[in-house]
Amino acid sequence: TIVNVALPSIGRELHASVSGLQWTIDAYALVLASLLMFSGSTADRIGRRKTFQAGLAVFTVGSLLCSLAPGLGWLVAFRMIQAVGGSMLNPVAMSIITNTFTDPAERARAIGVWGGVFGLSVALGPVVGGALVDSIGWRGIFWVNIPVGIAAIVLTALFVPESRAARHRRPDPVGQVLVIVLLASLTYAIIEGPGSGWASAKILFFFGLALAALIVFLAWEPRRADPLIDPRFFRSAPFSGATATAVTAFAAMGGFLFLNTLYLQDVRGFSPLAAGLYLLPMAATMAVCALLAGRIVAARGARIPLVIAGLALIAGGLLLTRLTDAAGPGFLAITYVVFGAGFGLVNAPITNAAVSGMPRQQAGVAAGVASTSRQVGTSLGVAVMGSVLSGNLHGPMRTGFVPASQLGWWIVAACGAIIVILGIITTGPWARRTAARTAARLEAGGTPPARSEVAVP
Repeated sequence: TIVNVALPSIGRELHASVSGLQWTIDAYALVLASLLMFSGSTADRIGRRKTFQAGLAVFTVGSLLCSLAPGLGWLVAFRMIQAVGGSMLNPVAMSIITNTFTDPAERARAIGVWGGVFGLSVALGPVVGGALVDSIGWRGIFWVNIPVGIAAIVLTALFVPESRAARHRRPDPVGQVLVIVLLASLTYAIIEGPGSGWASAKILFFFGLALAALIVFLAWEPRRADPLIDPRFFRSAPFSGATATAVTAFAAMGGFLFLNTLYLQDVRGFSPLAAGLYLLPMAATMAVCALLAGRIVAARGARIPLVIAGLALIAGGLLLTRLTDAAGPGFLAITYVVFGAGFGLVNAPITNAAVSGMPRQQAGVAAGVASTSRQVGTSLGVAVMGSVLSGNLHGPMRTGFVPASQLGWWIVAACGAIIVILGIITTGPWARRTAARTAARLEAGGTPPARSEVAVP
């Protein structure tokens, strides 16, 4: 989120179009999504603490390079390096949590705390980013990662025990390449479609390439003894629901942040710091609701937070369809709080549903799929919302943004409706039975869970 608030400043200094700003976000999200599964399996094989520290080091170096980028192309390339490091963080951290807290209720509470920290980072990003952009320029948003990364490397060495899976998964280079081709082709076609023409040969080629990669991937993975993504996972309705919910919720979030950052700065003329402060009620609500969601999931299950989250996202999207180029601070605060509540409630149920019921030796892979789904959603959200804006924008941003963004807000509301439906369908007795059957199949086909983790002093 610290990058989102800096997009208008980056665009002005580096002369970037809307699609250029989309790539600043999506270059990171795409590489992250493509490598999360590979990084998770690597951590299981060589050690989770070691992988986590390597990721922190690469992310920190990538941040330094981003701060020195002389042009947009360089910034996008350095964001991809940043993402290589970032891919080693989320699934590995989640696997550490899952294997530390083996009691389901404790694990749900721990995931709730993890979600709260996520919400806190979202809250800090726009405000800290706005202050940095106002005071020293957009390059400062990357400088701030350097001391954080160094501190995290040291703290990990001090407090995180090393662990690895007794039976590690073999690499799946074909599956990995197919995922990269699928995500990159689809995102490229969506982002560049408004400029090149949706019916142009280039755009149709990349849509076709994405479809071909998906078909080959679905045919290839079941043939693998150690697939990149185990197709058996998706026989569990809660797991499949968590994956679809993650894509949908993070698409709404990615598009929401992208459009609102442009609205607050390019339409309303607010400074980066003021724009960050406007987003603070949303992010603070998100942090509180993330902690609350963890407690609700531990006590009552995932259905309640998922349904309420979906309803709140519907309400937030519908409110934003009433947005004008002179909307008052009260209207914006209420809208952002409603949206923040919805997104804050959805993260803990996603993670809990993804790993609950899975054998412990599969926890890292399951968490990796959930993390991948989040990044795919973010990438698609920015791509779709940006393309909606570009395709409907006539004239300058200041006067044309509000009508051009209307369809985007309806898409946010539709995302909320999908989450409500998924929350109801994938949390009932039938869904729990599918999860139990899936776990039994995985247990029968893998190593016994008691020997699945090896602690390394």
